[in-house]
Amino acid sequence: MNMNIKMPDFDVKKFVKDAGSTLSRVVQLTEEKLGTSEKTEMDAHFEHLTERSDCTRTWTEKIVRDTEAALIPNPANRVEDYIFEKIEKQKSKRLSNLEYLGLDMIEGGGEFGQDGPYGSALIKVGQAEQKLGSNERDFIGSAGMCFIQPLKKFLEGEMKTITKEKGILESKRLDLDACKNRVRKARSMLGQQTKDGISPEAALEQAERDLRVAQSEFDRQAEITKLLLEGISTTQATHLRHLHAFVESQVRYYGQCNKIMNDLQRELASLGGPQPYVPVAGYEEDDELAGRLNSVDLSGNSGYKRARVLCSYDAKDGTELNLTSNEVIFVCECNPPNSDYMNGKQGLLKGLVPKAFLELLDD
Repeated sequence: MNMNIKMPDFDVKKFVKDAGSTLSRVVQLTEEKLGTSEKTEMDAHFEHLTERSDCTRTWTEKIVRDTEAALIPNPANRVEDYIFEKIEKQKSKRLSNLEYLGLDMIEGGGEFGQDGPYGSALIKVGQAEQKLGSNERDFIGSAGMCFIQPLKKFLEGEMKTITKEKGILESKRLDLDACKNRVRKARSMLGQQTKDGISPEAALEQAERDLRVAQSEFDRQAEITKLLLEGISTTQATHLRHLHAFVESQVRYYGQCNKIMNDLQRELASLGGPQPYVPVAGYEEDDELAGRLNSVDLSGNSGYKRARVLCSYDAKDGTELNLTSNEVIFVCECNPPNSDYMNGKQGLLKGLVPKAFLELLDD
C-alpha cells in the first residue's frame, strides 16, 4: 500500500538561529550574574512603571482571592463553580447553608405542629432563613459580576500581555548586551591575526551591524512595553468604579437582610410568646448595654424585676430553673417570702432561683 504522508516543513536555518540566540542569551545572563559583563539599565521612569505594574498585579491577585474566599468560604464549592463555568454546563441550583437550615426548620416546625407556638415560630424563622440564603446567593452573583470578574479579566488579559511583553523586552535586552560584548571583543582584536580567515575589521563591521539591529529591536520593544505599563493608570481608575459597584451591592445586600430580620421580629412578636432577654458580659450600670437593658419592655411581666445571673446554676429538681452566667431573667419575691429563693421567669418557663446567684437590676 502506498501512502503519501506529507511531513511538516522544518526550517533548519531558523531552528539553528533560534538555538543560537537562546544560547547567546544564556551566556549573557550568566556573565551578568557573575559580574563579568555589563547590563543595559532602563531609565528611572520605566523602572517606576514596572514596579507599579508588579504592585498592581500582586494586590489584585490577593484581593480577588480574598473576595472569593469571603463570598464562598468553602474551597470545594469555588472549584465546582469554576469547573461548571469553564465547561458552560447548566447545573442545578446549589442550596446555601442558610437555605438548608431554613428547610429543616420549616420541616421541623411542621412536625411539631404549625398551630403550636414553637412550631409556627420555627416555620417563620425557617422561611426568613430561606430568604436570607436566596438574598446571599444573589449578592454573591452580583459581586462576582461587578467586581471579581472584571479584576480576573484584567489579570488574565492585560496583565498577561504586559508580562509577555516584558519577557520579550528582557530577551531583546540580552541580545543587545550580547552584541555590545561582541563589538567590544572585535575592537580589542584590531591589529591582531585571526585563525578563521576573517579580518578583525570585517568582524567588527559585522558586529556593529548586528548591534544596530539589536538596538533598534530593543528600542521598539521598550516603547511597546512602556505604553502598556502606562496604561495601568487607566486600569486602576476602572477598578475604582468596580470597587464602588461592589460596595453598592454590599449595601443592598445588608439592607435587604436587615429588612428580612426586622419583618421576622414583627411576625414573631405577633405570635406572642416569651419576652426577649439580653445576655450581659461585664455589665456596668453606666455602659451602653445598661441603656439597652433599661429599654426592655416589661409588659406582661407586671410585678417582676430584672436580675442578672452572676454564675451558672443547675436546677436541683423540677421546681427550679437552670441559669446561665450573665443572662438576664425576670424575678419576684416568693409568697410567702423565702430568704433563699425568688420566683424566676425565663420566657414561658417559671421556677425557683437562688438569690445568691442573682444581681437585681431594677430598684
